[in-house]
Amino acid sequence: MDALTLLKQDHRTVEELFKKFEALGDRAHKAKRKLVDQMVRELSVHAVIEEQVFYPAVRERVQKLEDDVLEALEEHHVAKWLLSELDGLPPEAERFDAKVSVLMENVRHHVKEEEKTLFPQVKRALKPADLKSLGELLEAAKKAAPTRPHPRSPDTPPGNLVAGAVSKVLDVGRDAVRAVTRTRD
Repeated sequence: MDALTLLKQDHRTVEELFKKFEALGDRAHKAKRKLVDQMVRELSVHAVIEEQVFYPAVRERVQKLEDDVLEALEEHHVAKWLLSELDGLPPEAERFDAKVSVLMENVRHHVKEEEKTLFPQVKRALKPADLKSLGELLEAAKKAAPTRPHPRSPDTPPGNLVAGAVSKVLDVGRDAVRAVTRTRD
């Protein structure tokens, strides 16, 4: 699968989670928690693979998109802080829904900019074979990506590669503990 198709597929997955969340009632706390856990995982992995693979490739091969990539990194930074807060916030908390709403606004804005501006320019600048190779790298990066947000970690190479590897190991343990504790609730 080429890089742009893979990233757009991720965008659609997250948008479906957003729509499901928006359809829930005020008291659907367990369902909200489950959806937010999925959002945290999907968005954490997606941000990492863009930061480790896609954005560095764009910066290297399409220099005129440097400012767009830097803005995208800042949008990721904001999203990761929100994800980090939501990861530990009970769904009954007064600001839980508000934080999810701000997250959705931020991510939807980010997706719109990527799909309307960044992706078309990348598609024009890179050969189909390069986009396919980049897609394969993104697929491989997904398997090694942290599943939780780490807003204090570096978001550019080489720091994000090292931090990502360490974070992945920690996240596997956290995910296992969380799976056990959340099934008890």
